[in-house]
Amino acid sequence: MNTISASSPRVSEVSDATPETLALRTLLGRYANTAALKDGVVGSNWLTLDFDPAAKPAHAFKRVVRDIEFDVAELSVVTYLIAKSMGRPIALLPAVMFSRMQHPYLVYDSQRGVMRPQDLAGKRIGVAYYTTATSTWLREILATDYGVDIGKISWLAQEDPHVAGFVDPPNVRRIPQNSDLLAMLFSGELDALIMTPVPEHPRLKPVIDEPGPAAAAWYARHGHLQLNHMIVVKSQLVAERPDAVKELWRMLVKAKQMGSNEPTASKQPDSVPYGLQAVAPHLELAIDCIFRQGLIPRRFDVHELFSETTAGLGAV
Repeated sequence: MNTISASSPRVSEVSDATPETLALRTLLGRYANTAALKDGVVGSNWLTLDFDPAAKPAHAFKRVVRDIEFDVAELSVVTYLIAKSMGRPIALLPAVMFSRMQHPYLVYDSQRGVMRPQDLAGKRIGVAYYTTATSTWLREILATDYGVDIGKISWLAQEDPHVAGFVDPPNVRRIPQNSDLLAMLFSGELDALIMTPVPEHPRLKPVIDEPGPAAAAWYARHGHLQLNHMIVVKSQLVAERPDAVKELWRMLVKAKQMGSNEPTASKQPDSVPYGLQAVAPHLELAIDCIFRQGLIPRRFDVHELFSETTAGLGAV
C-alpha cells in the first residue's frame, strides 16, 4: 500500500461558489483508505472533519447510536441495522471502511482437549458484545457451514448492546465488564472465546481448523465480503446539508484513491468497496445473516437504506 505522510501536500478543491463553512464531529479509524483524511492530506476549503481521539472506533459505537454524538462515524454494519430498525436518526453511506474473514477469531484452550465447531452445542462462548460484526458472522459460519445450532450455545457477553433498548436473545448471559475472558477460558469457565486480535499463545487454537483455507472456501462459495464497518452520518445532515454529504464523499473517495495501489491483473477483490452498486451485494448478504439471527425484525431491502442523496454518490 502507498503510505501517506503528514508532510504530503494537502489535496482540496475550491469552487467558485464556496458554501458556508462547516465542521463535522467525526469518528473514524486509521486504515489505508482513511490515512490521507486522518493526516489532513485530503481536505476541503469549507468542510472540516473534527476527529474524535478514540483510539478504537468500536469503543465509541454506543456514543454513535445512543446520543447521536457524531455527524460522521464509522459503525458496525450490525449495529447500524439494529439502530435503523429502532428508528435511530442515522443514515448510511455506501462506503465500507473495514471488512475481513472472521474464521480465525473463535479460539479454544488446546490444553483442555480438541474443540471443533460440531462440539459447541451446549458449550459456553465468551464475547465482548453479542452483536459485534465478528460475533455475528462467526455464528453465521457455524450455523450454515457446520450445522451448529447457535441457539443451544450459551453466550457470555461482557457488554450490553450498543443500541439502547435492544434485548439480547435468552441464551445470552451478561458477565461483569471487567471479566478477564482469556483467564476464564484457561480456567474452564468458558469453552471457547471470540477475540480480536488473537494473542500469540501456545494454548490458543482456532475452533475452525485451518481458518485460512476455510475462509478462502467460504469466499469462493459466496463471492461476497464479510462486512464489518461502514460510514454513517446524522440523518439531519443528509436532509439539511446534502452539499456537505457530497463534499464528505469526495474527500472519502480521494483518500481511498491515495491509499490504494495501482490496479494489477492479480489484485485481490476490493475489501473496502465504495458506491451503492459495489456495496449492495455484500450488504444484502449481511442483511440476510443479521435477519436470520433475529437481530432485526425484518429483512431490509438494500435500497431503502439510502436516500436519493446517498444512493447517488459515485463509486470508486
